[in-house]
Amino acid sequence: MLSPHIYAAFAQERPVVLRDGSAVLIRPVRRADARLLADNFTDVDHHDHEALGALDHADGRGVGIARYIRDAADPQAAEIAVTVIDDWQGRGLGTELMAQLSERARSEGIRRFTALVAADNPAMARLLRNVQADLVRREPGALRYEIMLGAERTGE
Repeated sequence: MLSPHIYAAFAQERPVVLRDGSAVLIRPVRRADARLLADNFTDVDHHDHEALGALDHADGRGVGIARYIRDAADPQAAEIAVTVIDDWQGRGLGTELMAQLSERARSEGIRRFTALVAADNPAMARLLRNVQADLVRREPGALRYEIMLGAERTGE
């Protein structure tokens, strides 16, 4: 548990002006933010931006999400992100989300995924190894992976 003075420093809201002059407020996410965040994370077009969510069948709770956003400079590539809550890690959920996201991407003409992963994120590194991702570059504090998707599977 964080000490009160560390938590107080962490919990402060911080207004930031970005390079382009736009302003944002950075602060810890709160339960009450669910509706605000949902507006951004559910705004997908299912072509250039796809998101697949996993719900616990027993109680309907969200337990994981996988998303891609197509690279504007390379329409056959997309950046991916996968998040699985702690209690559901190690069960194969991330691998299944990746498989279904890959299938969706292939059907939209995407042939390659890229992923930038924090160097201290062993769960994501393990998931990427499971899906035969190639480590293509080391960056300060991060690793860049690439996954070739191959041809779309067809039903026979």
